[in-house]
Amino acid sequence: MSKQTQLNKIGIYMRLSRDDEKASESMSIEHQRIILTKYVEDNGGTVVDEYVDDGYSGTNFDRPGVKRLLADAQTGRIDTIIVKDLSRFGRNYIQVGQYIDYIFPAYGIRFIALNDNVDTADRGSTAMDMMPIMNVFNEWHAANTSRKIRAVFEASQRAGKYTNWNYPYGYKAGTDDKRTAVIDEEAAKVVRRIYDLRLQGNSARTIAQILTSEGIPNPATYYTRLDGKKWERDCSPFWVPRTVRWILSNPTYLGSTIQHKTTRISYKNHRIVNVPESEWIVTENSHEPIVSKEVWDKVQATYASPRGRADKSGKVHALSGYVICPDCGKKLKLKTAKDAHTCFICRTYVDLGKKYCTSHHITEKALEQLVLDDLRSLSANIAIDEEKVKERFLREMSKRSEQNRDSDEKQLRAYQTRLAEIDKLLQSAFEAKVLGNLPESVLSSLCDKYKSERETILKAKNEIEKRLSMMCKDDDAAEEYVKKLKRYGACESLTREMCGELIDHITVGEKTKTGEREINIYYKFLSDESLETFRKTK
Repeated sequence: MSKQTQLNKIGIYMRLSRDDEKASESMSIEHQRIILTKYVEDNGGTVVDEYVDDGYSGTNFDRPGVKRLLADAQTGRIDTIIVKDLSRFGRNYIQVGQYIDYIFPAYGIRFIALNDNVDTADRGSTAMDMMPIMNVFNEWHAANTSRKIRAVFEASQRAGKYTNWNYPYGYKAGTDDKRTAVIDEEAAKVVRRIYDLRLQGNSARTIAQILTSEGIPNPATYYTRLDGKKWERDCSPFWVPRTVRWILSNPTYLGSTIQHKTTRISYKNHRIVNVPESEWIVTENSHEPIVSKEVWDKVQATYASPRGRADKSGKVHALSGYVICPDCGKKLKLKTAKDAHTCFICRTYVDLGKKYCTSHHITEKALEQLVLDDLRSLSANIAIDEEKVKERFLREMSKRSEQNRDSDEKQLRAYQTRLAEIDKLLQSAFEAKVLGNLPESVLSSLCDKYKSERETILKAKNEIEKRLSMMCKDDDAAEEYVKKLKRYGACESLTREMCGELIDHITVGEKTKTGEREINIYYKFLSDESLETFRKTK
């Protein structure tokens, strides 16, 4: 085919990625525009339109400028596309080849890449013969650049530099080289309030409702107000449970920075995937915390504590969820009786009647007073002989540790055995593949399956090993136990926070014919032999 020199309806395409911008000023959009327009002026033709993708990678074609360019090519608005070089059009050698060899010819589009001497009007040229190699090189350049950028980001994260563009609600960017998070006091007050509300026994849903009813802007609305800009997507101004749960579980508020939790599959596939926890980059004490370690631990412990139900006013009773029927095992429901007294009553009895269980009725005030009296009694024992209380606590801890240690060590041996089996299975699979007895697809499937199982087992194994190592720190636990009893022994009323720290559960027996009943308070950190038992006549 003879070389066509006449230009007609031209579309000039320009692209600049962020990495290209850092690499060289000669790749700027303006520089590309000068080169392309001068070529058109020198060779005739009319520039129908300019198509620009500023800040977009060339590894995929999901770009607004390219989409508009192709739409105009299909409708015949343009018949010639001119770019500075092949890499400006794209760095995916398969897709670039498909467009130049198949799609553009189908629409009668002439394609010109100036610096690479590529002109589809002269398909017999040396440049056209070399084009596949140039496309492969351009993709290699993209892959190499991607590896370098990832390495730089990871190195920066390991050095303690904050690399994310946004900061968690309650913090803002610092001015130092590491971009250390600085407390945003206005938002931090809301974060602290969320933690306080959780310690009071409120669920994430209730907390979200409280914040919304008080007109407190959620994080998205708050950031919009700060920069004075309207977000591109519509953001609800209301708080939702998911946001509250995220704040309550984010270790950033404890002063730790956790990065590299997600990554992209590759420079071609930009889908975000989760990174295994073992590969996270964690920097402890990287910035000032918003909540203390004590508050953080208490909040995390609430997730293992019984859930309580809020009343009509949104308040959760201190003992809600902790009181259990020893006969049917169901929780006692907090209910207002006909005489306006609030009482705990067996849920099975309420739902199904006396045929299935008795009421186990006890007034709220009576049960609260029993718990307070017992806490004061334990606190009084500390005042009499603190060392004796510690010794008793350590004996109970030792009993529990021995019971748990046997179970943990047995499970640990099972995990170690299974890990060894997985290694052997993987080795056998690779040997079968080498011998030609196992297809590549089957090997890949098996590797993914065993890798996932191995990561799960390693995580559980690490938790057991950590738990076993903590069993030797009973002295610190005894000090903390005594500290809590001293603090709460003088309380005039029960609080949700107090119950969450000290009580595992309470059983309320039914009254006997003589009017007696058995009430057992099961305290945390104490084994069954040390439970306090009451026999009261009502």
